[in-house]
Amino acid sequence: MSEKQALVTGACGEIGQALVQELAKRGGYRIITADFMPLPDSIRNLSAEHVQGDLVYKIKTFYDYDFDVVFHLAASLSSKAEVATEEAHRINVEGTMQLLMMAAYRAEKYQKAVKFLFPSSIAAYGMSNLAEKQKAGIVKENDWNMPHTMYGCNKLYCEKLGLYYSKYLGQKHLDEKPPVMPDFRALRFPGLISAFTLPSGGTSDYGPEMLHAAAQGKPYSCFVRADTKISFMAMPDAIKSLMMLMDAPRERLSHTVYNVAAFAISAEEFHQRALKAFPQAQISFTPNPRRQGIVDSWPEDVDDSLARAEWGWQPTYDADKFFDEYFIPQIRKRYGA
Repeated sequence: MSEKQALVTGACGEIGQALVQELAKRGGYRIITADFMPLPDSIRNLSAEHVQGDLVYKIKTFYDYDFDVVFHLAASLSSKAEVATEEAHRINVEGTMQLLMMAAYRAEKYQKAVKFLFPSSIAAYGMSNLAEKQKAGIVKENDWNMPHTMYGCNKLYCEKLGLYYSKYLGQKHLDEKPPVMPDFRALRFPGLISAFTLPSGGTSDYGPEMLHAAAQGKPYSCFVRADTKISFMAMPDAIKSLMMLMDAPRERLSHTVYNVAAFAISAEEFHQRALKAFPQAQISFTPNPRRQGIVDSWPEDVDDSLARAEWGWQPTYDADKFFDEYFIPQIRKRYGA
């Protein structure tokens, strides 16, 4: 049986490294990676070929590949996107659209739907104020789709582009045979936390940053209020959800975009977990108005009942298991704490 070809963009990121490792572990894939950085040691030997450089200018080279699945992870994240909005739009939107065009071309030419997995975000939501956020509680996919950030706007628009390229491109009359199109599938991820890669400055990284600092005996000033609450997920569950959605038969999926959730906790709960594991932890709260505003616009939690019903989603890690069995043991090992 021949290997399937998988493209992983943004392969050097936290999700990218974990995903490449999982694909290699599963076997049966020839993995092509892409990033503007060289591959880290963790995955260098797992990639059959690495395309390095600005993705927007490299996509034309992918037209010669016969991809079975594309994992489009490359993105300019929320905090950085607020500083360089035009560049974020170019990377996040233009890069996604060009990859979708490539997938559509391959689908039409070879009459084979290329699976296109897209990690979206809770940044696609936008709560008008704290009172509305608290009142809304757990939100569904079609609620509060009014993002306050460039990153959130980019993600929401790319979800719509995915729907267009997978359902409406080259629209035919109702009695005509529909064309073969890309099979676009998106996940709205909460804040993701890896025990094996360092936080990269994301807007939801205050939780893991707090614990990394505590394990090293360094003081940490948290950039959001103690009562700030959003949903989080362990990286292994993020990878698990991507693989489950990839494997789900198309006929079982009634949507292109799905929420996935694991546990929702406050910054103060991260603080208490840090103190429990590292009693000498020095943690203070000094909210940054810009970053606080971003997190305040995201919901406290999301309703993932669609994913559970249609493709059997269920997280492995709740809050206790995440801290006690996954995160704390690994950062103790990392720092000898």
